[in-house]
Amino acid sequence: MNASRIRFALFSAALALATIGTAHAAGCIKGAVVGGVAGHYAGHHAVVGAVGGCLVGRHLAKQHAQQQAQQQAAMHQQVQAQ
Repeated sequence: MNASRIRFALFSAALALATIGTAHAAGCIKGAVVGGVAGHYAGHHAVVGAVGGCLVGRHLAKQHAQQQAQQQAAMHQQVQAQ
């Protein structure tokens, strides 16, 4: 039982590290911390929560970066129109 938990934790950590991009590392780290704490209190599933939090954090960071890029493009177009 304990060995399977360790294997699962190692597999999850390897999967998370393999999918982390340098541009979205901060979103992953913040999400993993929040998800790990939430998973721990929701039934001792900290590893599962951390992996899920990492994925959600990366997704939100990517959305935020896209919104900023769109805003910058719109401002650039306004400057060129003047």
